Amino acid sequence: MTGFSADWLALREPFDREARASAAHSLARNALATRLRGGDPTLAVLDLACGTGANLRELAPRLGGSQCWTLVDHDPALLGALPGVLAAWTQANGFVLEAGATRMHIEGPGWNAEVRPVCIDLALELGAVPFAGTRLVTASALLDLVSASWLDALFAHARMAGAAMLFALNVDGRIAWNPPVAGDAEVDRLFASHQRRDKGFGPALGGTAVSFAVSRLRALKYEVAQAASDWRIDAGENASGTAMLTAMVEGMGAAAIEQDPTARASVSEWMQRRIDVLDHTSLCIGHQEILAT
Repeated sequence: MTGFSADWLALREPFDREARASAAHSLARNALATRLRGGDPTLAVLDLACGTGANLRELAPRLGGSQCWTLVDHDPALLGALPGVLAAWTQANGFVLEAGATRMHIEGPGWNAEVRPVCIDLALELGAVPFAGTRLVTASALLDLVSASWLDALFAHARMAGAAMLFALNVDGRIAWNPPVAGDAEVDRLFASHQRRDKGFGPALGGTAVSFAVSRLRALKYEVAQAASDWRIDAGENASGTAMLTAMVEGMGAAAIEQDPTARASVSEWMQRRIDVLDHTSLCIGHQEILAT
């Protein structure tokens, strides 16, 4: 599986959080949690490709009540960073964290969560993931990285467990730069093609992930709801906007060149044009939330 650095995850988290906030009301997460618990006082949540726990930090306070989270990632470094990241988050928000050798416990107003990190390579060992007893399977920014066959296997495991599914920040192929510059269309096309390359799970779904997932989930008789959770990045708002835009220009440019090395010159020129207008640039990257019950 393609690795993601803790620095990149930290850079994108404020934009993820803002994007997901716009979708939270549409998906009625608190009502979902109450329905999923049924007669069980604790909601069991399985978070796939958890990174440094951003999905937990977003969802746990919104879900409310007693929760038990299993956080799964293939990268020991990201899992090892969890206690420190969660300690900073809980302190900043007035929550209480108790950290042990293999588990953590977080207390917040109206909610609490047991947290257990597990190191599993999802690309190779999906069958080793502890789905049994899970009421909610969730992941953030994952579906566009995986193949159709892998996603079918995930859905089969979740359905067998009787779990609902909540997938956040799934790219849907929409990219809008303002102002436009020459080369946008070429880079967007090459970037979209690069997103479909094998990221360790087989040929990636890329921007087709949302439509594929919704179709498959409905075929499995799930009730599916969607909500837009677009990234909106503006260099004029703050330093983090400028840093994020710079990372997007560099990352999209590098991906485009990797996809078509013969386009290096034109893509490099596009990158320079983008940097030249960066201080008055905004960017919208289309994402969708998917809730299946």
